[in-house]
Amino acid sequence: MKNNCTGVILAGGRNSRFAGKNKALIRIDGKRILDRIYEVLSLLFDNIMLVTNDPLQYMEWDFEMVTDIFPIRSSLTGIHAGLFYITTPYAFFTACDVPFLKKELVETLLSGIEPNIDIVTPETSKGYEPLCSVYSRRCLKPIERHIENNSFKIQQIFQTVRVKKISENILRTVDPDLSSFLNINSPDDLNGVKQISTHFTEVPH
Repeated sequence: MKNNCTGVILAGGRNSRFAGKNKALIRIDGKRILDRIYEVLSLLFDNIMLVTNDPLQYMEWDFEMVTDIFPIRSSLTGIHAGLFYITTPYAFFTACDVPFLKKELVETLLSGIEPNIDIVTPETSKGYEPLCSVYSRRCLKPIERHIENNSFKIQQIFQTVRVKKISENILRTVDPDLSSFLNINSPDDLNGVKQISTHFTEVPH
């Protein structure tokens, strides 16, 4: 699977609720969120790509860095850029603000890849997790059409391609707290994460 899938980190957000502070560089228990994500992805993928419109902030990492092709900032345009530039048939996408992404959960998603499936996505009681999912490069054209029609909701893509859903019961066998999906959107989220961070495993095994 290492040779068939690229790990892609989306880091193109405006961080507006953090007054422009880069969430990927926030430290939790002394370690930057991006370092935590990189540790996990480096165990799973030979190729790791970062989608960002500000590459100078990330020069110390050994990433392939690409920027959005469409001049509109959204998660969907970030996914589009990743799919456009990868050289593998599949890509696993994650946001840059998830400090507790678990290797075992990513492996569970990767094990769901099938030749006739375009997206492998977690499905919990809260819905899909499109920013913690595997996408086939076949999704590139459908995504382009949605962007060109000013439709930027990722889950609308799910209605036009073949999706495999990984159930919450399966996900909890490898990530009991579903902590892989815990992201930091605001200072309140950060405070909450810092209070519970010792509850989660920090080092992938």
